[in-house]
Amino acid sequence: MSWNKMRLDVLEFRHFYDSALGAVTRRLIRRRLREMWPNLRGMTVLGLGYATPYLRPFRDEGTRVIALMPGQQGVTRWPRRGPAAVALSEDTELPLADGSIDRIILVHELEMTTELRPLLREIWRVLAPDGRILAVVPNRRGIWARREATPFGAGRPFSATQIDLTLRGAMFETLRVVPALYLPPTRYRFLIKMAPFWERLGHRLWPGFSGLLVVEAAKSLYALTPPGERVTGRVKVLVPAVGAPRNGVHAATAD
Repeated sequence: MSWNKMRLDVLEFRHFYDSALGAVTRRLIRRRLREMWPNLRGMTVLGLGYATPYLRPFRDEGTRVIALMPGQQGVTRWPRRGPAAVALSEDTELPLADGSIDRIILVHELEMTTELRPLLREIWRVLAPDGRILAVVPNRRGIWARREATPFGAGRPFSATQIDLTLRGAMFETLRVVPALYLPPTRYRFLIKMAPFWERLGHRLWPGFSGLLVVEAAKSLYALTPPGERVTGRVKVLVPAVGAPRNGVHAATAD
């Protein structure tokens, strides 16, 4: 199965999450992420890719939450009210200090990037020694990876084994791989309204065919840097998501 390496534009993500299907998807995945990380009080959380639709629950407990979006994708203003907490960045040069982030949530990122290994090395660099990541990726066996009508149908899907090997090869220890999203990627509202039914049915009857996989992994401190690679911290200037659209930056909302 071929896969598209091109990133989607930020407005395509926004269009999806403004739809009925996108709103239900956001609610279901938010719930799963919150179940996996129920309390991050006092921690610093980073969202990478197009993760802002899933970050709001973590801001409610006083946690410091920021987001970075790739330059090729563009950026939307977030949060809706108050100072902007999102900026443009590059996958291979995250503008953050070594060991400065406690938790990272990746959505529409690992399957979209053309720099997967350098990105994971940067994530390893900025994570605290006891840091963890949650990566939401399309399940290769699921129907969502085969439907280009949603953002989860773009990029490279993963099987549970593939994402585990990918993370382990980048000096992470996979802690758990949790299936998520059994709702069909449909525009029919009567099917979308049945989302709780689809989730219960899918979890019971075909857990291996979920639309997405949510992977939790920890930073491994015992792995050696692969030969020929360096872990460096190069800082780039952040581009705030305010003002009129310019150079790929869109002043919009994504809550």
